[in-house]
Amino acid sequence: MSTNHYQKNLWKFCVAPMLGVTDRHCLFFYSLLSSNVRLYTEMIVTSTIINNLDNVHKYLYFDKKINNHIALQLGGNNPVDLAKSAVLGEKFGYNEINLNCGCPSDRVLSGAFGASLMLDPMLVASCVKSIKESVSIPISIKHRLGLNNNSSYSFVRDFVGMVHEAGCEIFIVHARNAMLGKMSPKKNRSIPPLNYEYVYQLKKDFPNAIFILNGGLSDIPSIEIVLKELDGVMLGRKVMNNPLFISDLSGFLWPNSYMCNVDHCIKAMVDYAKKEVYDNNTPLWFVLKPMLNMFNGHYCAKKWRKNIADQVVINKGDPDMIWVVWEEFKKTIKK
Repeated sequence: MSTNHYQKNLWKFCVAPMLGVTDRHCLFFYSLLSSNVRLYTEMIVTSTIINNLDNVHKYLYFDKKINNHIALQLGGNNPVDLAKSAVLGEKFGYNEINLNCGCPSDRVLSGAFGASLMLDPMLVASCVKSIKESVSIPISIKHRLGLNNNSSYSFVRDFVGMVHEAGCEIFIVHARNAMLGKMSPKKNRSIPPLNYEYVYQLKKDFPNAIFILNGGLSDIPSIEIVLKELDGVMLGRKVMNNPLFISDLSGFLWPNSYMCNVDHCIKAMVDYAKKEVYDNNTPLWFVLKPMLNMFNGHYCAKKWRKNIADQVVINKGDPDMIWVVWEEFKKTIKK
């Protein structure tokens, strides 16, 4: 399918896949802050899915009240297993399959997937073809500019070219190199220098593909500049540390769309928590965790974090306590 058939606007604002962060509870919370933002799951390794087919619901389920487009990010290098996992993802209602070619952790390095896949573009092309033949939803690749000290533009251009020829038309580019086995994942998100110009050049060299830039974006003016060159932006730690920025940026990009109402958001999280705690036996803390940084930047943010993470609230396991904490917090911010 050509990108002419895709609504490029759907990729204008994406929330990055973040291990240990963007689980189903986090995605539900983020969806309340904007219905326009495109959401990506944390990476799910294909072996986890293939080896747990009898309990795959545990790994792929998400609340169908979410109206946003949600992409399932897969980690793996076996075309057959990736295709099988993608088929299950489509059945569960995901709108996109994303192949991780950017994670630099030791775990993915030892498994020969993630960023290390950039060393074998022919294998990535084979994975893309296998997935594309198995599902009807879009396929995307999340990758880096290069590996280790290889800062040659031709490296990433040739990688994108081969994968694009195989049928991938959506590229999410973390605009820095991955240092394999040399830096922690945390340092890999900040130390290798950013190079937006390479991503801009990729768009010029492959004008029919969709390019989304990830890395270093933290304010609306810089995002506005990027969107003049590319099809979209992807934010990770920025929204994790300041979730309400999702609403701020969505309001800028889609000024006529629904704006987040905090009362409505909190009430929806209470209802969601009741379903998770009482029907799915989910610990209340799993639902509360994405909300911890909700008011970062506000002078009472510390009080919110302290109260929402209070052990009495958590141990009681009563979802209505979320609303109680919110009502008390509102009294504080009105003073």
